[in-house]
Order: sequence, then structure tokens, then C-alpha cells
Amino acid sequence: MPQGTKELEGRVAVVTGAGRNIGRAVCLDLAAAGAAVVVNVRSNQQEAEEVVARIEANGGRAAIASGDVVDPATGERLAKTAMERFGRLDILVNNAALRRESAFESMSFNEWRDITGTILDGAFHCTQACLPQLKQSGAGSIVNIGGMSGHVGAKGRAHVITAKLGMVGFTRALAHEFADDGINVNCVVPGMIDTPHGKQGPKPQHYTFQHSLAGRKGTVEELASLVRYLCGPLARYINGQDIHVNGGAYLG
Repeated sequence: MPQGTKELEGRVAVVTGAGRNIGRAVCLDLAAAGAAVVVNVRSNQQEAEEVVARIEANGGRAAIASGDVVDPATGERLAKTAMERFGRLDILVNNAALRRESAFESMSFNEWRDITGTILDGAFHCTQACLPQLKQSGAGSIVNIGGMSGHVGAKGRAHVITAKLGMVGFTRALAHEFADDGINVNCVVPGMIDTPHGKQGPKPQHYTFQHSLAGRKGTVEELASLVRYLCGPLARYINGQDIHVNGGAYLG
């Protein structure tokens, strides 16, 4: 498809965990491709407003639907916002996640559930809520965001690793279940991406010993470009896959 083509013109996307880093980059790239975007954040309204402002400044359309994806009502709000503001829903990107580190020996069950709940339960709730509209699309796409540590392991991340590898299984199950409905389901697996960690805590320990063949960390834009492609018309023969973006740090 020629450069500059808005291959998602007329489509509507929901992106969870969209206020910063990967989620924000995905929103901006989907909007650049012509999609209207529902921007989800858990609580930081300012971040969501900044994403919407950037999209609208470039001539795109966007709306905010805040809420914690662990709450089933948030998934319903996302689908409702898409339908009320834009009249359809074609794309769901399950990106919301927490990536804290904690030694398993001293990890509380609440810590475990906080991480696994956000990643796995959140994807469950949002996908179920958006399914009726995705089925109506005729060319629906679900993109789940995984994590390289789910494939190579790491200290202090039992909760994150379990949840992120669970997203791969979730992807494969749904790809089988909804292929007949015209919905493609894939998982994009980031490696070491150059993002500020901020409230997520210090840089993950595994960043200190894992190195890519590219000799650098990836950018959020490189990751977002793959999400954009998987949601587009030229990716309809890609289904049920976990696709790694890691510069050769893990060769799966």
C-alpha cells in the first residue's frame, strides 16, 4: 500500500492503557491511518486529553473512556463510547498492563492478582464487551500486547510473566473461536522498548543483561507500526500469531 495511504479510514479502534508509551504510540499511529480512536486510561485524565489533542491536531477523531479494565463496566464503557461517538467498532488493542517487580517468595496474593488481573482479566472484560460490535465489522481485529519476558523468563516478574504468556494463549484461543466471524486475533510481543518507566517503577532487571542484535532498544513507534499493520487490510491472512518486536534479543 502506498506510503501515506489511510488504510484504516472509516474504522474505529479502542486502545486500553493508552495514556503513555506504547499505548499512546498505538493511538497516534492508528489515527494516522485514518481510524477514529477511543483512548482508555485508568485514571490520568490529563494524559488521555493530551493523546486526544494530538490526534485532533492532525485532523483525526478521538474520544476518552476512562476506567480500570479490571472492572467489567469499563469494557462496556469502551464499547458504548465507540458506538455513541463513532457508530461502529472494528479494532481492539488490549494493552493495559502493570509491570512491577517483586520476589516471588515475598509476593502477596494481592500483588499477584493486581498484575494478572489488569493484564488477563482486563483483556477478558474488554474483549467480551467489544465482541458484538467486532463481529458486525466484517473485518475485525484484536491485537493483544504480550511481553518478551514471558518467553525468556526473568527474576522478580512471576506475575508479569505468567500474565503476558497467558496473553499468547488467549490470542490463540480467540483466533480459533472467532475466525468464522471475520475477526483476526494476534499478539504483538515487545522486547526492550525505550520508554520512561515513571510510576511503573525502575528499569526492569532483565534489561541489564538482555541485548538485541540491533544493538539498541526499540522505539514505541516501531512497535505501533506493527499493530497498525495487523489491523489493516493487508494483514487479513495473519491470525493467531505472536509476533516479536525485539531487534533479535529473542529468536522464537
